[in-house]
Amino acid sequence: MQILEYKTIKKIQANKNVLERKLKVEFEASGKKVEAVGESFDVFVAEKVFEAIDKAFPVDIALLLTEENYVLEEIQIRDFTKKKSLVPVKARIIGEKGRTIELIGELSECYLTLSDNTVCIIGPADRIIFAENAVKSLIAGAKQSKIYGYLEKARKRVFPEDLGLKQEKG
Repeated sequence: MQILEYKTIKKIQANKNVLERKLKVEFEASGKKVEAVGESFDVFVAEKVFEAIDKAFPVDIALLLTEENYVLEEIQIRDFTKKKSLVPVKARIIGEKGRTIELIGELSECYLTLSDNTVCIIGPADRIIFAENAVKSLIAGAKQSKIYGYLEKARKRVFPEDLGLKQEKG
């Protein structure tokens, strides 16, 4: 049995049946605490999923953490900027109408949220480093266009368009 504490558990409570079935644990939620019961590995995975839900990820995205190659990473904004006010830094991360954080997610094939002073990322282990580097560079002041270019190049390196399967015309 593991007792876990979260800022808000409304979404966890609202999706109790789905979460218990997919995570193979039983849990009771009250106040800000969740008491999970099950096999130790299943409780560990449930803890990661509940943490992702607490960080504002939708339940279906948080459940990706049940897959072996998906991970959750957190970036503390204060660790990468000297600015006193984080409001302009957060605005750069979000971008106009949410476009910057959305594009970083699309180009890196990861999912991102901004929760308090933390950027959280869920993605495949081999792709998440690109999203992390992009966010850290953006926080440090890099231009969005440079970030997008970096992510485009990274995408081509990991998933090259030409896999050598085309036959040459001759």
